[in-house]
Amino acid sequence: MTERPARPGRGVALLRRPEVGAFVAAFGIFLYFSISTSAFLTPAGVATWLYSSSLFGIMAVAVALLMIGGEFDLSAGAMTGTTGLIVGIATTQWGLNIWLALVLALAAALLVGAFNAWLVTSTGLPSFIVTLATFFILQGLNLAVTKLLTGTVAIQGLGAVTGFDQARVLFGSSFPLFGMDVKISIVWWILLTGLATWVLLRTRFGNWVFAVGGQAASARQVGVPVRRVKFGLFLTTAGAAWLVGMLQLFDVSTVQATTGIGQEFVYIICAVVGGCLLTGGFGSAVGAALGALIYGMALQGIVFAQWDSNWLKAFLGGMLLLAVLVNLWVRRQAGERS
Repeated sequence: MTERPARPGRGVALLRRPEVGAFVAAFGIFLYFSISTSAFLTPAGVATWLYSSSLFGIMAVAVALLMIGGEFDLSAGAMTGTTGLIVGIATTQWGLNIWLALVLALAAALLVGAFNAWLVTSTGLPSFIVTLATFFILQGLNLAVTKLLTGTVAIQGLGAVTGFDQARVLFGSSFPLFGMDVKISIVWWILLTGLATWVLLRTRFGNWVFAVGGQAASARQVGVPVRRVKFGLFLTTAGAAWLVGMLQLFDVSTVQATTGIGQEFVYIICAVVGGCLLTGGFGSAVGAALGALIYGMALQGIVFAQWDSNWLKAFLGGMLLLAVLVNLWVRRQAGERS
């Protein structure tokens, strides 16, 4: 009589969840800053670190999907600034309707995402190199074109553009909740995290993403449209960059040519802290959202604690290293107990 393989216990199943380590870390950081600072748990304080987390979280979730699919996008940070600059220049310099400018910026972002996907899938070049090149191209264009057209490296005066207030309802508004002034970006963050989780766990495309990231050659042999999946993932990060760019633009009604530069590694760190493997095929949207929450709480908690802001970089590096080690240990423990 053939014995059935024993099902893993609840503890093992829990250890195998990619977001477990991020949840524990988020809870620990929340407790620390709640106890050590007086402003962290005030309505204004909570609203501040939730807002910071939401902007990083939207991009981290999209980047996590791409990493699960086995690829990277280092142009995501610069692209958030590019989309904001396109809207700013199109409306303040060319007099375009603001809604048309929004669509133009989205089309430009998707075009960049499609270019990245095409180059990666057509040449076999590492996405790290391809998107690093795109990052430098966008960074240079953002600075050079903005200065050429405006004489400065910033676009201001969007608040006076016709239709700005209407568009701000979707991208820059806020509403009261439990004494807090909650930014609309937090709603976007929650909705997109839920949508990404559903796609990963409940749809055929989600199964394809894990398959492509785990072993692309094997996935192709069983009929998975690898090229189409990677195009979809790169377009997702491009769309998320556009959304974050709009959320930032309509919150402060101005955009700098350097907006988003340097944030691309933060998105990757948030995804890794949330359980994504750098080798692909493993991770979760919820984990990436928790990684962004950790970063957002640390970013504002350090300010509330009146530490030297340079500690944030040290925290980022330590958080990345610790996350990789914890993920490795958890996977080994789960493997030994299964």
